[in-house]
Amino acid sequence: MRTIWNGSISFGLVNIPIGLAVATQRNDVAFRTLHRECGTPIKQKRWCPFHEREVEADELVKGWEVAKGEYIFVEESDLEAVALQRSQAIDIIRFVKLAEVDPVYFDRTYYLAPADADAQRRPYVLLLRAMQESGMAAVGKFVLWGKENLCLIRPQGETLALETLFYADDVRSKSEIEESVQTVEVKKAELALAAQVIDSLVGEWNAADFENEYRRDLNAMLEAKLAGQEIKRPEPAPETPVVDLMEALRRSVEDVQGRRAKTPAKTKAASSGGSRRKAPARKAS
Repeated sequence: MRTIWNGSISFGLVNIPIGLAVATQRNDVAFRTLHRECGTPIKQKRWCPFHEREVEADELVKGWEVAKGEYIFVEESDLEAVALQRSQAIDIIRFVKLAEVDPVYFDRTYYLAPADADAQRRPYVLLLRAMQESGMAAVGKFVLWGKENLCLIRPQGETLALETLFYADDVRSKSEIEESVQTVEVKKAELALAAQVIDSLVGEWNAADFENEYRRDLNAMLEAKLAGQEIKRPEPAPETPVVDLMEALRRSVEDVQGRRAKTPAKTKAASSGGSRRKAPARKAS
């Protein structure tokens, strides 16, 4: 597995060689902005509205806004004075119960790859097994690309995964939402029906069961357009009539039960995506 950073996990006198590998990537379709007349990609220019001209890269400087429209110049030498040195170790600060870490703090997932040598893999496996059995995770810090990262190392199957974490002051307060919810009361009958709706949709988590339907349809549309087929717009969805909460819950239960009665119990959702073949861009006729 290709790694983007190599170092070690360090806590106490323990040092575990690891490599950091990206765990996720989005496969969304990307578009370029073109000039309709000739199909040429448009370039973004650095434009100064005060001087009404394009500026070169050597004329640019970072600025920190201290008041509306007022900035302090920040030179590269200023940033170098507070720059972090690239670290070669993830320093573990403490071990915590994994269940206590709210996913709202999770930023990006990486895999931690063990060293190639068998002798160096042993401490990796030892840490993995210890965390699997204890339900604990490790909170640590490391520097990557000049940025200090708070992280959480956790077992994921037979792999150690690393989540970069948001700091507490990066996460917005939800107190306003909580206060508005606390003043609302629900009836027992409503709660019972809501529980019935939830129960009717209970199933096991399997990521492969879920498909990005928009991405699938977008790829199919692009393939059809490439083949010169006419693209038809779908009919607008009918508006859903407003009903009272109890009636909506009852209909939800009936709808789920009806769909389940028509679908075999062990039918797995089929995944269909657009063709991945590459073709040169074409200008629409």
